[in-house]
Parts: sequence; structure tokens; C-alpha cells
Amino acid sequence: MQIRDLPYTDPGRPDVRSGPRFLVWLGRGQLGGQLKAVLWGTVHMASVALFPVAVGLAVQAVVDRSGGRLAASGGLMLLLGALTTLGDTMLHRVAVTNWILAAARVQQLLARKAAELGAALTQRVAAGEVVAVSTGDVEKIGWFVEAFSRFTAAAFTTVVLCAGLVIYQPVLGGLIALGVPLLVLAVLPLLPPATARADAQRDKAGYATELASDTVAGLRVLRGIGGEELFLERYRRASQEVRLAAVHSARMWALIAAVQVVLPGLLLIGVVWYGVHLVQQGTIGVGELVTVYGIVTFLLFPLRQFEEIAQAYSFALPSARRAVKVLGLQRPAVTEDGQASAPVGDAALSGDLYDPVTGLLAPAGRLTAVVCGDPDAGGRLAARLGGHATGTAAGEHPSVLLGGVALDEVPLPVARAAVLVQDKDPVLLSGTLAELLDVPSSGAVTAEEALAAAQCDDVLASLVRSSALPAGARGDAMAARITERGRSLSGGQRQRLALARSLVTDPEVLVLDEPTSAVDAHTEARVADGVRALRRGRTTVVFTSSPLVLDRADRVVLVHEDGVAAVGTHTELVDTHPAYRDVVTRRTDDEADETAGDPADEREQIGESA
Repeated sequence: MQIRDLPYTDPGRPDVRSGPRFLVWLGRGQLGGQLKAVLWGTVHMASVALFPVAVGLAVQAVVDRSGGRLAASGGLMLLLGALTTLGDTMLHRVAVTNWILAAARVQQLLARKAAELGAALTQRVAAGEVVAVSTGDVEKIGWFVEAFSRFTAAAFTTVVLCAGLVIYQPVLGGLIALGVPLLVLAVLPLLPPATARADAQRDKAGYATELASDTVAGLRVLRGIGGEELFLERYRRASQEVRLAAVHSARMWALIAAVQVVLPGLLLIGVVWYGVHLVQQGTIGVGELVTVYGIVTFLLFPLRQFEEIAQAYSFALPSARRAVKVLGLQRPAVTEDGQASAPVGDAALSGDLYDPVTGLLAPAGRLTAVVCGDPDAGGRLAARLGGHATGTAAGEHPSVLLGGVALDEVPLPVARAAVLVQDKDPVLLSGTLAELLDVPSSGAVTAEEALAAAQCDDVLASLVRSSALPAGARGDAMAARITERGRSLSGGQRQRLALARSLVTDPEVLVLDEPTSAVDAHTEARVADGVRALRRGRTTVVFTSSPLVLDRADRVVLVHEDGVAAVGTHTELVDTHPAYRDVVTRRTDDEADETAGDPADEREQIGESA
């Protein structure tokens, strides 16, 4: 495969049992490229290694005053020079191709996993860790794949040369064949501490990056409370720790590099000293000594390849482990090959939505509001309704049923088409408003209808002004640009744009987690009316504690202590269920005890809050 063929049609199913197994799987997936790199690496290194032989023959020809052998030696040097150039060029080309292909494969695997798990991914793995894997770790894994082929070529060339030297000059060849493995083994004790220092540096760098990202994301709030300098000082300390860790790590790698220079140098001195002694005794000729010296000098180059592969592996192994941690995440009820355990075909799912864990039932075609005393539990329940089990308990509970079919056991595209979950912190991607609303949909709901239902008129006006577009028709606003994560908009405006995007898709079941928590009461009432009207005949589940939204629901369900505690209309539950009144009025237990016993007063408080 060539770079022009990217992306992969199918990046494959990775071996996620361990980091080393993942690296082996990755290398096996591009075996052809690795073999090409080894071939060209061997051509390059063998040509460089044989050059001293040609030089030795030329020196001996001069000593023997043989013009014919001198001319033949010169021709051999020209041939070896051409092969060296060709081999080096092709090795670089193929090795870099291997690097890019490996990195692209890992990135595609990560992108596929992110699309598969959706919002559940960041609930099971930190978002910063996912970013670190898809950027720095991908590069380190690609580096190891690229370096491995050059290391293999260097190792093969070294073994052949040592064997040839033993045959050519048994005494000097035996000394070199014994010394080279010792030089390689001398570095091994230094690798574990070097790897540990490199890991510590990466951990500190990851923390500093996460701190900087959080600071930028919360800059508006920090400025409001005067906390910029506090967080800036924290980042300064974190960056200094990264610098010290980098220096600490670099010292160990510098020591390894120094060992790789000093020990081969000592070997070279020993070989030359002993070789001169043999020349003086007449055991070998001057040309033979030059040949041996040149080959020993060349062997310093493969030793540097051994150092690089050790360094590349020490960096790639933790990166591979982090990649495996992400790639190993699975939807519940899937087989080892990543497929659903009970595919049901491509038929659309419909019917009542039922959660066997809590007993929550959302009848088909109706607007159901869910009230949870614990917002975190509500968020987990909302994710589960979409077939995205989260946390350590993923897969331990029975699946949510839609029309009697378990969502966890159907192909992912079918489940995604049937149920859409909008969490309480939806993300807006940068681009135009038209691009934001250009999502897979049934086509029954237009962008204009979705924007109107979500009460986005003021949002459109704001986008037009910020994008310097002429005020006028709504179509002008569709060309307005949205900044990254919609940072130029208020929280309520971002919520309503995200709601409009969800409404455009027009799924069979729409699950909304606190969709109006950041808007004012007047707008919240109009949004509730708009959603109710637009979703008429469709199944809609809204997690909220707002009386304005609850009052417009066909059915209200109170989930208390991991189970359904009450079902009815908003008015009925206010009159009959104290726990429901406590959640809706947001009262503490002490406050509830003080005012208990008068539902009329509590209804009046709810009306005032509305």
C-alpha cells in the first residue's frame, strides 16, 4: 500500500491484549513494506560495509604495484558508491512510508472507536488521554515501526560482516565478533531507568497540556473572578516540572549515547593496536589491516541503529499500551471481532423505550419527562437509554429495549439511527451554521423548523453580527461561522443551537439531558412548546427538573434511588409525591421538613419559580 491509497478501506481489527501484541499486529499488517525496507537497508549498509574492502584492495594494489588491480578497485568503489546512494534513498522512502501508514492506521482505529462509543468514550477514558494517544503516541508508534526495519537490516548486515571477518581474518574477526555483542549488551542496564524517566516526562507534559486546555476553556470565568494569575502561576510550575523532567531524561539518553561512542572507540583502538602488531609480524598485509579497520569503523553505524531501536521501543511501548486501553473499549454485548451478538438487519426500530434496570418506560409517540434527584445518575441513565453503557458497570446490566429489541445487541448504525442522545454538555464544532445542521436526518424536519422550535432567532442575529454578514433573511445566518465549541456564544445560545441540531435529525427516539438548563424562564417555556409541537407523534425523553418543561410533558417519571418511584402528570405528582416536590423546588431535606404538609403552598412556590 502507498500513501496515495490512504485512508484504509478497513484498518482491521487490532490485537488489544497488550501493548507488545498491538505493535506486532501493526507490523504484521504492513509486512510487505517492512520487507522492502529491510531489503533496501541491507543494500545500503552492505555497500557501505564493503567500501573498506575496495579501499583495502586498492592500498594492497599500490603496495604490489599492480595497475590492473588498482583500476578494478576503483571501479568497485564507484559501483559501491552508486549502490550506497540508491539504497539510502530507497530506504528513506520506504521507511517513512511505513511510518506514515502505521500512524494513519492507528489514527483510523482511534477515530472508528470514538465514533463507535460516542459520548461514552470520554466517560470511560479522560478526553486528554484520548487526545494524547491520537497525537503524540501515534507518532511514537510510527517511529518504532519505521526504525524496526532499519534495525533489522543493520542486525543482518552486522551478523554477516562478523561471520565474514572470522573467515577473512580469524584472529581479528574473532575479536570483533566477540566485542560487538558485548557493546550491544552493555547498554541494556541503562534502558529501564531511561524509560522510567521518559515516562515521567510524558506524564508531566500531559498534565501541563491538560492544565493549559482547561485554563483556556475557562478563561472567561477566570477573568470574571480575577483568577488568571493564579492559574498562570500553576501552569508556570507545571511547565518548569516538565522542563526539569526533560533534562533529567535527556541526561540518561546522553549517557547511553556516550557509552555507544566510548566502548566502540575502545574496541577500534584495540583492533588497530593488535592489527599493527600482526602486520609487524608479517601475519597480515597492510591492505588487510585497512580493510578490517574500515569494517570496524562501519560497525559503529549499526550500533547507533541498536541505540535508536531501543529508544524507539521504550517510547512506543507505553504509547501502545495507552492506545490499547482506548481501542480495547467495547459496546456491551459485542463479540471479540467487534460485531453485535444478535444482528437484526437494517430494519428501523420503533416502539416503547424501556429500561429494565430502573423500570423506566417511555411510550412510543409521547413526550416523557424524567426527574432524577441525582444529576449524575440522570446522565448515566440518559446514556444507557441510547445503548451507551458507561463506567465500570458497562455490560453488567440488561440492555435497554426499544420495541422489545435490546439496543446493545443490534448493529451500531441501527441503534444510532433509532435513538439519539444529547447530553447536558453538547459540543458545537467550528464551521458555518449550515455545516452544523448538515447532519444525517430523516428529511422530515428542515433546518428552519428546528431553529424555530429551539427559539434561535437571537442566536442567528448574534451570528450574523459576529460574522460581519448583512442582517436580513435567515438564509444569511446559515453562512455565519461558529467559533470552536461556540465560545463566542452564551451558554444558553449554545444549548439551543445544539438542540436545533438534534431536532433536525428527527430520530425515532430523542433523549435530551437538561436541554434548557442555561436559558431564562421565558425562553425555556417557548422552547418546551416548540419541542412538543415539532416532536408530536415521535418518542421524546427529556431529563429535567424545570416545572416549565415538566408541565408540558405528556408523562412525568420520577426516578429515585435507581428506580422508578412515581409516574403521572406534573400536577398530579406535585400534589401527591413529597420527594417529587423536593426535587422540583430544589429544597434541602431540612427545608422540606419545615414546610411539609401543605401541598398548596408548595404548588404556589413552584408557580413562582416557573
